[in-house]
Amino acid sequence: MAILCPLFSGSTGNATYIGYEGVGVMIDAGVTAKRIDDALSAHEWDPDGLLGLFITHEHIDHVRGLSVFSRKHAIPVFASEGTGRTLKSAGNVEDVTFFSDCVEIGGFTVTRFDTSHDCEGSSGYIIVTPDGKRIGVCTDLGTVTDGVKQMLTGCDAVLIESNHDLAMLRNGRYPAHLKRRIRSDFGHLSNPVSADLVAYLASTGTTRFILGHLSQENNTPELALDCARTRLALCGLEEGRDYFLTAAAPEGNGPVVI
Repeated sequence: MAILCPLFSGSTGNATYIGYEGVGVMIDAGVTAKRIDDALSAHEWDPDGLLGLFITHEHIDHVRGLSVFSRKHAIPVFASEGTGRTLKSAGNVEDVTFFSDCVEIGGFTVTRFDTSHDCEGSSGYIIVTPDGKRIGVCTDLGTVTDGVKQMLTGCDAVLIESNHDLAMLRNGRYPAHLKRRIRSDFGHLSNPVSADLVAYLASTGTTRFILGHLSQENNTPELALDCARTRLALCGLEEGRDYFLTAAAPEGNGPVVI
């Protein structure tokens, strides 16, 4: 059976595991290699069973442990050309495979798509597991484009960004320039925008949702979940019957969705 688990998902670090019968792939390595190893071991998942490590973009909360973790376990690294060149020039990784569309590895098919974030080559990913389940991972985007919606449509399960509550961000302690960045089309998704995307996908057949990349400063799991549930209810969808919804814990130890 296919497994989706955000080991870490938040402003301080991100790493997501997608597995099937003891092997898998990982999206991002944004905490230390030791913390990733410990998180995988807590679930009895072998890091040496990872077939590939796919990077969404080069921001530190997505690549902090990349160099040590990938070398320690001899895991091939994949990224868009823009992200890959930036990682190599910064010394985050010695070898990275550039790809623009699709990679098949150990029975998994991984397809990348563009996301609107403030860096070159920012990516979301669709992973089709060996048993044919379609899983989407889409965080760090300031706007939901038609292309993003098209790629996520038809997924069985998705990890979707629900970064900030608008009132908490507006009234919080962040400086004005950072607030503008977060709310821009190249920043992060607010709870209402994320909820609209969740409702659209649920209405087109997706049944399992994880809200991720929640800001520890400008959001809470309760606010993100309440916003999404309210929007889903307006579509006439009932939790437990039509969909499963949870939120990734920003501090780690995320939920496992099967």
